[in-house]
Amino acid sequence: MTGVLTTTTISSPVGVLTLASITDDDGPRVALVEFGHRAPEALETLADAYRARVEPSPSPVACPALSLLIDELGRYFAGDLRAFSVPLALVGTAFQCRVWEALGEIPYGQVVSYGALARSLGVGAGASRAVGAANGANRLAIVLPCHRVVAADGSLHGYGGGLERKRWLLDHERTAVGGLFARSV
Repeated sequence: MTGVLTTTTISSPVGVLTLASITDDDGPRVALVEFGHRAPEALETLADAYRARVEPSPSPVACPALSLLIDELGRYFAGDLRAFSVPLALVGTAFQCRVWEALGEIPYGQVVSYGALARSLGVGAGASRAVGAANGANRLAIVLPCHRVVAADGSLHGYGGGLERKRWLLDHERTAVGGLFARSV
């Protein structure tokens, strides 16, 4: 894999987000949506994985994947978007990619436990720690909604962006769906 990793930052209700897209033979795809404090390490990992050079974007509009992502994030934070459609680049092990794809299937405004997510992957609830580790390695925050995964008792647990951001995102979605919050544990 080789390509160009285009980056930009945006302000959001949950703080500064670093965004990156990879453009390679498969076209432009979003590779990173990360909270500020986690972004430098994530960018380095992506650049290594793709053997890509990193180019800060003078204008995110110049990159179609970033332009669409910024539009969709804006609509998500406004409460008008419940599912993202941006093309994604997943960089991880086969198991991590399975977990991340499963995150994308968790409906807006719902939460699942780590054990339920493990069972949905056919690996059994005993693999909840492995699912949690893969969840923590997700570099596409919000777009692949790892914030929707909670402890079996419904409590908030383990979020790379910090529990205050996880709580904000869950409350935001709860408000947008009229206060109802479904839970599958």
